Amino acid sequence: AGLSAALSFDENLRVAVFAKRTLADCASAWAQGGVAAALSAEDSLQLHVADTLQAGDELCNAAAAETVAENAPDAIQWLAQQGVKFNRENNDDGQNNFALGREGGHSARRIAHVDDVTGRAVVSALAARVAEKSNIQLIERTIAINLYKKNDSCRGFYALHLDSGQIEEINARATVLATGGASKVYLYATTPPDATGDGIAMAYRLGCRIANMEFVQFHPTCLYHPQAASFLITEAMRGEGAKLINQAGDSFMQKGESELSSRDIVARAIDAEMKRSGADCVYLDLSSHPEEFWRQRFPTIMQRCQQLQLNDLRIPVVPAAHYCCGGVQTDLFGRTDIPGLYAVGETASTGLHGANRLASNSLLECVVIGRRAAEAIVADLPKADNTMPQWDERRICVSSENVMVAHNWEELRRIMWNYVGIVRSDERLQRARRRTEWIGEEIEQHYQRHAVSRDFLELRNLVQCAQLIIESALSRRESRGLHFNLDCPDKNTRAVDTVLSRQNFIKRKDAINKHCPFSGRMIVANSLTDYRGHVVGFCNVGCRDAFATAAAADFLNATDGILSACEKFNACIDGNGG
Repeated sequence: AGLSAALSFDENLRVAVFAKRTLADCASAWAQGGVAAALSAEDSLQLHVADTLQAGDELCNAAAAETVAENAPDAIQWLAQQGVKFNRENNDDGQNNFALGREGGHSARRIAHVDDVTGRAVVSALAARVAEKSNIQLIERTIAINLYKKNDSCRGFYALHLDSGQIEEINARATVLATGGASKVYLYATTPPDATGDGIAMAYRLGCRIANMEFVQFHPTCLYHPQAASFLITEAMRGEGAKLINQAGDSFMQKGESELSSRDIVARAIDAEMKRSGADCVYLDLSSHPEEFWRQRFPTIMQRCQQLQLNDLRIPVVPAAHYCCGGVQTDLFGRTDIPGLYAVGETASTGLHGANRLASNSLLECVVIGRRAAEAIVADLPKADNTMPQWDERRICVSSENVMVAHNWEELRRIMWNYVGIVRSDERLQRARRRTEWIGEEIEQHYQRHAVSRDFLELRNLVQCAQLIIESALSRRESRGLHFNLDCPDKNTRAVDTVLSRQNFIKRKDAINKHCPFSGRMIVANSLTDYRGHVVGFCNVGCRDAFATAAAADFLNATDGILSACEKFNACIDGNGG
C-alpha cells in the first residue's frame, strides 16, 4: 500500500519511505494467494461486489466494495506495468490471458497470481521501481514513535533509528500510515514480527477514530510444525481440491459448510473439531491430485513441506491470527479524521471488508487505495511548515529492566489468544480487559520514565490495539462475521460499525457507574451517554439508547428497569450511594 502510494506521486514531490526493517519484511510480501479482479468472461464487477458484500456479513460499505472492485482490473494492469509477472495461460483463441485461481468465498475464478508467492513478487517489483525514482528516499531500520500534530493537523512524526539509537524529527506536509495490522497481538499468527499495530495505535493516540477492531480474521490453515512458525498454507490449495480431515481421516465440515466457505466458518469448524477431539491440529488432504500437480501449482509450500519431511500429502494445519479487518477509519482516498494524515492497506478501515475479508481483496485494496491516497494528498497538500519541536529526553533514563518488556509481551499475547480468540464470551473478554488495562498502565509509567526501544514501542502499540479489540468485542452484542460470542450467538437485525476513539475511553473511565445497571456487566466505551451533566455507561448500545430515549421523555411510561437505573444514577450524582 505504501509503495503504491509512493510510486503514484508526481516526481517533483519529495517522498520518503520508512521501513522498520527492510521493504521486503512486510505482511504483503508474505501473501501467497493473489489479487482479486473480475477479468474473465465468466465473471463480472457485480459478482465481485456481491461476493465481497456476502463475505462481509452485511457490514461492508457498499460504496467501498464497488469502488475497489471497479478499479481492480486497472490495478492488475498497473502492477503488470510495474514489473509483476503474473501467471498466464493461453485460451482457446490463442490469447495469453492471466491464469486465474479461485479461493473461498469467490463465485468465479478471479485470483491473478504469481505461483504461490504473489505478495513477494508484488513487493519486489514495486521496491525495484522505488529504487529507480530520484524523488523517493528509502530509509530502512527505522520505527515511528509518535505522530506530531500542530493546529489540528498532522505535520510529521518522531522516528527512532534502530542502528544508531537516535531519535529524529520527521517534518512532513503529509504522512501516510502503511504499517499493516496488529495480528502479533496474538500468540499464534501468520504475519511477520513487524505486524504490531504501530500505525493504528499512533493514529488512535493522535485522536483518530478506530473502527471494527473486533473483526480479526484467523486464517484456517497455518502449518502446524515447531520449525515453521507463521508459515501460511494458502486457501488456494482448497480451491484446487484439497480437503480438510481430522486425525481419523474423516471430513468434519458440517452440513452446508465446505472447504471453500468463508474463512470465519472454516476457522470455527477447525477450532470446534480440535476442541472436540483434543487434537493439536487437523490435516489438509491433497490426495485429490497427484503430487506433481501440487508441486507445479504451489512450489514454495510443497518445498517447505519437503524440508520438514511432510511428504505423505497430508499437511498438518491449525488456525492462526491473520488479518485485521478493522483499523483507522478513513474515506476511500485514505483520509483520516486528522488533516495531513492518511492510512492505507491493513492499517486502515475503508469499510471494504466489513465483518470478514474476502480472500485476495487485501492486496487489491492496497494498490487501489494507495494510489487514490496519492491523488488526494496532491489535492490537499498544505504549505510547508518546518517548525517542529525536538524530542525531549531530559527527564528519562535507560531502563535496566528489559525483562518487564519481555514478560508483558508474552503475557499479553497469551491473554489475547486464550480470551479473545476465534470463540469469545463475556467472561473471557472482561478478564482480558482487566489484565490488559493493568499491563497498559505499567507500560505508560515506563514510557514516562525511560528511553524508548523497538521492543518497548511495539509492546506499547500492541497493548493499545489489544484494548481496542477487546472493547470493540464487548460493545458488539451479537455474533457476526469473524466475531463470535457464546453469550450473544445470534445476529442483530441491523449491522452497525463499532467506532472508538480516545475520548470514548476517557469517558468510560470517568463514568459514575462501573457496571451496567441492567445486566451488571462492565460498561463499554461505545455505550456512554450524558445524564444530568454526568457520563453514565451501559454494557451495550441497546441499553444506552433505551435509557437515553426514556430520559428525553422525562421517564414517562418508562420500564421498571429504566426507572431503577435512573434511581441508581440519581443516588450517585446526589452523593447518596454508589
